[in-house]
Amino acid sequence: MTAIAQDFWQEQADEPEIRIDGRVNPAREDAYWQSVYFGESYYRSECRYEEDYAPAYCVGYCGFAQYGGRFDDAEKSLCANWFRIKGDSQLTIEEALQCMRAAWERAASRSQNDDEYDEELVQSNVLARQSQQGAYATA
Repeated sequence: MTAIAQDFWQEQADEPEIRIDGRVNPAREDAYWQSVYFGESYYRSECRYEEDYAPAYCVGYCGFAQYGGRFDDAEKSLCANWFRIKGDSQLTIEEALQCMRAAWERAASRSQNDDEYDEELVQSNVLARQSQQGAYATA
C-alpha cells in the first residue's frame, strides 16, 4: 500500500462509531447471510463465514444503516471500515466489495413482507447445508 493510501485510511479511522438506529437488525442479517453465503457467485470454499465473509457483510448492512442512500456514494467509507475490521479475512478488497454491496442492497430493499420469506429461506438453506455436510461425512 502506498504512503498516500495509508494516510487516507488513517484519516478514516477518526470516523464516528456506527449506529444502526433500528434500520437494520444485525442478528437477522447475520443469520441470513450465514445461511446463504455459500450460494453466492463470489463464494470460495476455502473461505469460512465467520473469519472471511461475516466482516464484509457486516460492513455492508451496517454501512447502509449508517450512511443510507447509494452504495457507490458510500463506497470509500465502506472500504475504510472494511480495512478496520477485516481481521484475518482472506477476501480481497474486490471480493469484500461484492459482499458489502450484496448486504447493502438487501438492507436497502428490506420491507416488512420479507420477514417470513427470510425465515423460510434461512431454514431451507440450513437444512440443505446440514444434509450436504452429512453426505460428505458418510462419503
